[in-house]
Amino acid sequence: MTARTKGLVVAALHIALVSALGAKLLADRAALPRVWVEVAPYDPNLPIRGRYVRLQVKAEARGFDEPAGSAASAWGYARLSVEGDRLVATRTDDGVGHPVQIRKENGRLVAALSTPVAYFIPEHAVDPSSRPGLMAEVTVPRKGPPRPIRLGVKEGEKVTPLDL
Repeated sequence: MTARTKGLVVAALHIALVSALGAKLLADRAALPRVWVEVAPYDPNLPIRGRYVRLQVKAEARGFDEPAGSAASAWGYARLSVEGDRLVATRTDDGVGHPVQIRKENGRLVAALSTPVAYFIPEHAVDPSSRPGLMAEVTVPRKGPPRPIRLGVKEGEKVTPLDL
């Protein structure tokens, strides 16, 4: 095999791997539940972070106790699921599921995923993370964190997708 042939074989393998991953993500997007979720910008002082926005996903907390005493929040583990048009974080045994921070926001118990998700934005787009009412449409896989599809802004009960 010549060096050129070896290079073409490696290039073909790379194309096959990327295509397989893309096909899997598209199949998941079509088959798995999707839901609009409330998100908060999450950027712990990273001066060079590339062209993506780190978002902390929030879900309705089920089976958790309200944080006691002077604590503003508590920690636990949860399994994510979609019920109707809501993302729900149901309490699980310690060490099973996603680590979440439980806190009360606007009179309701909220579970915020401790691991932020990344949403990649175009090179010249304005950073959308500073907008109030920021939402993300996510695919909820059986394992792993939610995968953001697109961002939007909630005004009243309506979510308007952002044109990035």
